[in-house]
Amino acid sequence: MKIGIISGSHRADSQSAKIAGWIEQSLSDRGLCDETWLYSLAGNPLPFWDEGVFEGSDGWEALMGPLRDALNSCDAFVVVSPEWHGMVPAALKNFFLLWPGSGELAHKPALLVAVSASQNGAYPIAELRMSSYKNSRICYLPEHLIVRKAAQCFNADPAENDPEHHEYLAGRMVYCLEMLREYGLAFQQIRASGKVSLEHYPNGM
Repeated sequence: MKIGIISGSHRADSQSAKIAGWIEQSLSDRGLCDETWLYSLAGNPLPFWDEGVFEGSDGWEALMGPLRDALNSCDAFVVVSPEWHGMVPAALKNFFLLWPGSGELAHKPALLVAVSASQNGAYPIAELRMSSYKNSRICYLPEHLIVRKAAQCFNADPAENDPEHHEYLAGRMVYCLEMLREYGLAFQQIRASGKVSLEHYPNGM
């Protein structure tokens, strides 16, 4: 099984990227999947969506082809989103616009992880649950994680962590990742059933 991790911040050296890296390492260390794939929107911006995505224009296809192959190869995802002014970053919203009813994310489970420098972080969870799944058909787990005071946890140097804060969130993160693995295995059967084709109904209601 392969799990993809999307780091949704387009800032360099972001807390989201730090946490996404911790997740990737944790998945590997615990043997929760056979392979991981980490895609960061920092320093790797995707053009804003336009009709060329649907038309398969050469410019779009050169960019999207390798990314499409990587997404297709994943069985489950972790989506890491910072909260900026109570919102999901534009680059992450644009990412979901690029996969409308084309199947790369369809009927694949995903764990949402929100990141906040302070005590916030709930808004990205609500926003992504509401607006990113309709045509992509990504299936968010009922469980999610909000990493508050992100600078105080998941640091490579343990001395930089608040011990109690880090221990609680790291334990809960592992719980979520173990759950994601089980969903990933179960959803393989759903996709193999032949009952979830997007051929006739590519757009959600």
